[in-house]
Amino acid sequence: DPAAVRALRRHVRAEIARIVGDFARHSAPDHIVGTSKTFKQLARIAGAARSAEGVYAQRSLSRAALEEWVPRLAAMTHADRAQLPGVSADRAPQLLAGALVAEGAMDLFGVAELEICPWALREGVILRRLDRLPAG
Repeated sequence: DPAAVRALRRHVRAEIARIVGDFARHSAPDHIVGTSKTFKQLARIAGAARSAEGVYAQRSLSRAALEEWVPRLAAMTHADRAQLPGVSADRAPQLLAGALVAEGAMDLFGVAELEICPWALREGVILRRLDRLPAG
């Protein structure tokens, strides 16, 4: 429903806008990274390399590509989204909401493009824990 998508977009942007100012006092970032399965799936439908090409294949997501995909995702059913490259049937229902959050965050933070990290929070926690283990 287009009205529901507009309402969700407004809500997402209002919530993100509440914290944008907190970041303004810090220096501008020199590297923007998106990490989660949702970001990986959004990048994949926008043309990024497949998972089969390995974790070291460079993947990115541009705000322009995301802005093109949001209306397309909104017009699709969950089953249609599950047929997109890299999108699983289990995650297809939440892909539009994730796209609206990503689009809003990239817009409000002024991010034109971000790099896709092949790992997510869980892997980051594990790697940090491994880094802190005593040597030997």
